[in-house]
Amino acid sequence: MAEMTEEEADALDELWTKTTPPIRKGEGGFFTERRTRMLVLDETTARILNAKAMATHQTPAELVATLIRKDLASAI
Repeated sequence: MAEMTEEEADALDELWTKTTPPIRKGEGGFFTERRTRMLVLDETTARILNAKAMATHQTPAELVATLIRKDLASAI
């Protein structure tokens, strides 16, 4: 792969500095689609969840899903 000349680097910098990236309206991207799935936990809860997930050989997400399913099943 060839090295860029100083002029090519300046032209590329100028292009990316002055070009506004296109923004899609309506549909969300990868992170905005998953925003509702995001969960913020306090440090103690996160440590307990991670420890239990490791002990049961599950991911934290699998463990949370299991806990929620159990809670829903007992509520019915």
